[in-house]
Amino acid sequence: MKRPTLSVSLTKRKTNATIVLMRIAKVLSAYREQIARQWADRLHTKAGERYGERPIEELIALTGEAANANFAVLVNNDFSKIDSFIERITRIRLGSGFALSEVQKAFELYRTILLPIITEEMEGPELLHALQQMNYCLSYTITKFSDYFQSLHEQQIRDYAQNLEREVEERTSDLAESEAKHRALVGEINDGYFVNQKGVIVFANQAFCDMHGYSLQEVIGKQYLDLVDPESQVEVQRLYEQRMQWGDTKDLYVYLRRHKDGSSLPTENKVKLMLYEGEYAAAGICRDITERTEMERRVREAEQLAHIGQLTTSLAHEIRNPLSSIKMNIQILLKNMLLDGNDKRRMEIMAHEISRLERILTEMLDFAKPLRLNLELASINAIADSCLEEMDAKIKEKGIRVKKRFSRKIPVTMVDHEKIEQAILNVLLNSVEVMADGGEIEIATKQDSRSGKFIRVEIADNGPGIGPDDLPYVFDPFFSNKKRGTGLGLSNVRKIVEAHHGAVKVTPREPGGIRLSFTVPVRERL
Repeated sequence: MKRPTLSVSLTKRKTNATIVLMRIAKVLSAYREQIARQWADRLHTKAGERYGERPIEELIALTGEAANANFAVLVNNDFSKIDSFIERITRIRLGSGFALSEVQKAFELYRTILLPIITEEMEGPELLHALQQMNYCLSYTITKFSDYFQSLHEQQIRDYAQNLEREVEERTSDLAESEAKHRALVGEINDGYFVNQKGVIVFANQAFCDMHGYSLQEVIGKQYLDLVDPESQVEVQRLYEQRMQWGDTKDLYVYLRRHKDGSSLPTENKVKLMLYEGEYAAAGICRDITERTEMERRVREAEQLAHIGQLTTSLAHEIRNPLSSIKMNIQILLKNMLLDGNDKRRMEIMAHEISRLERILTEMLDFAKPLRLNLELASINAIADSCLEEMDAKIKEKGIRVKKRFSRKIPVTMVDHEKIEQAILNVLLNSVEVMADGGEIEIATKQDSRSGKFIRVEIADNGPGIGPDDLPYVFDPFFSNKKRGTGLGLSNVRKIVEAHHGAVKVTPREPGGIRLSFTVPVRERL
């Protein structure tokens, strides 16, 4: 793959970049042992069972080597060490049965450890440059690892296939036994494997069935397009028809598969034409890329946050001070001048609008700055109650009815009390602002009934709702269909929930309105 260049052409910018690189080198050197230790600890406790089974001393040695390789990229633009490390660790992990997503997550942990450190040690353009360097480094590392892992994985499959072909040639008299070995081999592949003949699934391994939520009996004989999201069906069918007609069409493509529960999930297929029981069919390897697409989204958001952070810091300094001065003087005039009628009303409107501008600036700063959680044991029910108390005046002003359904069985859990409160307030404020007078809000809490590992908070209203065209974008920064909205309220909600390792979603509510729900994990200690 093409390596990203970290240099610029102009002498002055080279000098500035050199200074920043020296600063990055100093920070990385100072925290080298801490980074390696934290990285190893998180691998051991948070990266999956396979990492948890490895000795901590082994993990510390690996994270120390990876940290040194990243240092070479970030400071010296030297990719040789990280290339060597990727090739070695890929063979080790693939040979030990690690999934691609597990190792991708392990590399991504470096960002979660380094980001708070460089945010604490740097600021302004220096911080922006350091974030860009870090994102370049991780993007290169994870992409190269994924490509190399996939190539080795595919080579394993090719080796398996070649071995099978030789066995079939050597043991034509024992075809049934050879076929049984083939099915057992494919069944052990971590990725889904399928054979599509005349538009029908005639063979599939267990991984393929699990990816779509069906049993093997349900999958065999099923129309292949029934397992494809409607959004992708036309393109997938076109590729299938071309492959059956010409045989040399695009063999690797990304599409949305359709799960039995109706959800759509990003998927990568690598498909080849083959003979199956005497007739041509499309045989493919089906790989879930949900985590990869999510990781790419987070990388893009991190880059966007870095740019927005620089802008909002400047805006806060340049705009907040004048606004505060104007607001203070208006308040003094309202107290001291004998204003009445329209003159007094105009002054009050001015004070109100200035307060609104200050809230907009606060939302922008909350969205842009890195989120740091102050975790403590807290009751989700108590937090929700305090939010309703804070919103009480606005709710009564519009005559809104509130229905509470709080589960008494919810345990206390480790959360950032203020951040969760901010998330619930943002959702309640959205509902209150869009609803007509006399509307209704329902707020409920409950514990996940299947595993008990998550607490769910649901807030529903009977307002105008959100159109189906807008629904996919409700969490995007600066997206809003309100006349006076900033589009940052729900973005901050998602940012807070995901920082707690939870999930958030919005669904339409019948006959009108929306239902927003989010989860936080149950944790009694850090």
